[in-house]
Formats: sequence, C-alpha cells, structure tokens
Amino acid sequence: MAQDDARTRQDDARTTIADQRRAARRLRAMYNRLVKRFGPQQWWPAKTAFEVVIGAYLTQNTAWKSVERSIANLEARGVLSIGGLRAIPEAELRDLIRPSGFMLRKAAALKAFVAFLDVHYGGRIETLCEAAPESPLTVREQLLALPGVGPETADAILLYALDAPAMVVDEYLRRIVIRHSLVPE
Repeated sequence: MAQDDARTRQDDARTTIADQRRAARRLRAMYNRLVKRFGPQQWWPAKTAFEVVIGAYLTQNTAWKSVERSIANLEARGVLSIGGLRAIPEAELRDLIRPSGFMLRKAAALKAFVAFLDVHYGGRIETLCEAAPESPLTVREQLLALPGVGPETADAILLYALDAPAMVVDEYLRRIVIRHSLVPE
C-alpha cells in the first residue's frame, strides 16, 4: 500500500513537470509568434536604464500617468540621475514624487537603491547592467533584498532596465496563461 502511494506521488510529480514543460513551450511559441508578427516592442517609456528603474519603483500601486508627472518633476529639478538622487534631501524627493503616491516609502526605496548601487556597483548603473545578464539570479536576489522591491519589480528591472532574462509575472501574464489553459485557475 505504501509503495503504491509512493509510485502515485512520483507519477503525479512527473505529470506535473511534463505539464509545466508543455505549458512553457506553448507560452514560448506564443511569444515567438507575437515577436515575429509585431517585432520587439521595447515598450517601457524611458530614456535610460536608470529611468526604467525609477519608473519600476514609482509605478507600484499607481497609474502610469502619475509616474510620468513624478518623473517630469525629477527631470525639471535636475535630479533624474544617480548623483541627483544621491544629493537631494529625502524630504524634497518626497515632494517631487508625490504624484505617484506612497511618497514616504518610495522616496526611501529610491534612496536605498542608489545606496545599493554605491556599495555593490561603484555607483554606476552601467556596472549593474553588465553584471545582470551574467548573473541574473544573483542580481535578482540583491534587488529583492532592497526595500520596496518585490518579485514583479525585481523582474521588471532585470528585463527592461538591465536587459537580463526575466519573466515579469504580473496580472497581464496571469490572464494570458489562464485564458490559454497554461496553468490552472
């Protein structure tokens, strides 16, 4: 009896792994068809990798229009850079990003990201950009250790700012995989 239970669990595990691989192949095929039809989208609206990072933090729990206003405020004040965010007092940063909401938490998180760059990457986003494709899992873990960074934000930064392989698991992806029966509801 115990042996039969163990076999059943092994069979279930193999089926689950096989199903996951099948779903992954289907999702990759869907992606490839879309890229073939529409080309690479490069849709994140930013001029620099650092601006993508700023946007990834600011877009949490808010509409993109609000993020655009915050980024415009940072740009107008001349602090839309690593040095600018390093130098600006946190209270002033809060005022500039107020349109994005949660400015206390987000200002502290942006300051923490700049400090992270200073400590681990010589204060240079370019150095982080070089490291991410080489060691995406390591960089992901580092990002997840920062305040205000969850899995979706970490993966968005990896993919859109650092050009590293990552799957951003968000509401849009959830809808696609459920609609196409790639995962159970």
